[in-house]
Amino acid sequence: MRILTVLTYYRPHTSGLTIYAERLARAFAKRGHQVTVMTTRYDKSLPREEMMDGVRVIRVPVVLRISKGVIAPTFGLVATKLVWQHDVVQLHLPQFDAPGMALRARLFGKPVVLTYHCDLLLPPGLFNRFVNLVVQFQNNMAALLADHLVTYTQDYADNSAYLSRYRLKLTPFLPPVVLPPAESGSVEAFAGTYQTRQQRPVIGMVTRFAAEKGVEVLLDALPAVLEEYPHVQVLFAGQYQNVMGEQVYADRLMPRIKKYEEMGCWKFLGNLSQQQLAAFYPNMDVLVVPSLNSTEAFGLVQVEAMMNNVPCVASALPGVRRPVQMHAMGKVVPIGDSSALAEALLEIFAKKEKYRCDTAALVKLYEPDTVAEEYEKLFEKLMG
Repeated sequence: MRILTVLTYYRPHTSGLTIYAERLARAFAKRGHQVTVMTTRYDKSLPREEMMDGVRVIRVPVVLRISKGVIAPTFGLVATKLVWQHDVVQLHLPQFDAPGMALRARLFGKPVVLTYHCDLLLPPGLFNRFVNLVVQFQNNMAALLADHLVTYTQDYADNSAYLSRYRLKLTPFLPPVVLPPAESGSVEAFAGTYQTRQQRPVIGMVTRFAAEKGVEVLLDALPAVLEEYPHVQVLFAGQYQNVMGEQVYADRLMPRIKKYEEMGCWKFLGNLSQQQLAAFYPNMDVLVVPSLNSTEAFGLVQVEAMMNNVPCVASALPGVRRPVQMHAMGKVVPIGDSSALAEALLEIFAKKEKYRCDTAALVKLYEPDTVAEEYEKLFEKLMG
């Protein structure tokens, strides 16, 4: 099968969407399919075309970036050629160009499947409000033209104003999550570097430093946690500097974080590779996902943590709450409630031994090959 995957950003850009797309594309390639990823050349240092893990990646030049979107004048020309050459088209939304891609697929008689990752909710402002409306219109046009839609959970679909309109042609697939085994001695080396085994609890956060991620909720919860555990440590893994569209947010919170850094209870680790994350998770006592809005639909890192028997505290957002609920590995707290987050953390620290799961079954459930097989069945059904 010749599969064309289309999305605005692809690796090495780091986000839950790009990681999902990369894992799925690799899995398709390993299962013997010819896979092409069409994306944008958001960074001019990236090659226009390359092979990555058996996947052909084509990057269309960008002439202008507007907020988190891009303007790529030749996108349509390249899309027409690639849609014609492939058997099925998979689009990752949110994506401004999705209606044009879906229309081409329709005209050429190629099935098109939309994978809807989350809502796009930009910060307040007249221009961002306009962008949100345009993207919502584009997403709806794409859904009308698509043969089928996929999202992470039924919980997210039921609570999404967008997805609930298309429930008759929508199927939830759990996302692909994979984490390599930690290299010999790496867990201990990480513990030595960051002093995680000093009889103090370690709170992990693995994400971009972005407004929707709820970093301030954790900041507001820390004073209550520090009263009980004066030496608690927060380790933040992920991009925290020069995050696209998040400078105002960072400028607002960094002075508060600086005080905690000086106290020795907050450390930024930067982006970590999968091998580094495999060493990081066993050094946590808990992972927090205090996300604030529907731009977060699941939180893949929760499953990665649970694969290491690390409990999670997640906000009660549709979709985001499901990993904890499904696997009984942590606590769900009201959205934006720092007091509830502090209480949940203290309870987990006191009873961490009760949080254990069947990690082997978890690995199998979220294995990229398992998810790719579900997509295959859907593609074959749509191809008739």
